[in-house]
Amino acid sequence: MTSREPFFREAGTGPGVVCLHSNASNSAQWRDLMDLLAPSHHVLAPDLYGAGKSPDWPSASAITLADEAAFIEAVLQRAGAPLTLVGHSYGAAVALRIAVQRPERVRALVLYEPTLFALIDAEMPAPNDADGIRAAVAAATRALDAGDADAAAAHFIDYWTGPGSFAAMPEARRPAVAAAVRAVRRWAHALMTEPMPLAALAALPMPVLLMSGSGSTVSAHGVVRRLAAVLRQVTAAEFPGLGHMGPMTHPQVVNPVIERFVRGLS
Repeated sequence: MTSREPFFREAGTGPGVVCLHSNASNSAQWRDLMDLLAPSHHVLAPDLYGAGKSPDWPSASAITLADEAAFIEAVLQRAGAPLTLVGHSYGAAVALRIAVQRPERVRALVLYEPTLFALIDAEMPAPNDADGIRAAVAAATRALDAGDADAAAAHFIDYWTGPGSFAAMPEARRPAVAAAVRAVRRWAHALMTEPMPLAALAALPMPVLLMSGSGSTVSAHGVVRRLAAVLRQVTAAEFPGLGHMGPMTHPQVVNPVIERFVRGLS
């Protein structure tokens, strides 16, 4: 690999499955799912821009989901077509962008709370369901401008997983998370400004497993609700008591649901 190519994990043989991780995470979050699917599928999990072992994006303030999709194009090609896309949070938003751009290459979508906040703002201006995430991004940005990466990480992580979550992390893990959250401006740019018309999403022909946690945020639920109303072949699954980070905090609950759906496509 050259320095401008994504790092990716790979396992198994069979129909292609590409797994896309959330913000402040990397491809390692899918290791358990890869183990489940590898006996029957060719599973790949790339690190998106600035995550894990992949190179960083040159701008700290702007990126598009289309840029992320282009970055992992070689991984998508390696998976073959049609492929199944599995995405969590930011990764689920990237998966939707890939499906809208090239629906013929996507066999199915598995999405856990896509953070496509532009859908909310397109329907109505603020104040709306995206107010909470906007406030968290603004607070994290102010902390970064003040040179306090830990405070920035706390604002962002605590919004998604509850007050005190960042402070409660193992001390050895906090520096990597704080470094990742330096990209919060560009994440927000991709998720809040990139147009994704509901009509384009409503035209997607493939089956979609749309998952959410009952204990997640208003902003995440707002996106899921809008997607559930327009997707043509949608199967909804809500996990009682789980939050936005369900695939990472409770993989033993979420992964078997994903596995059953993916295996059922064969």
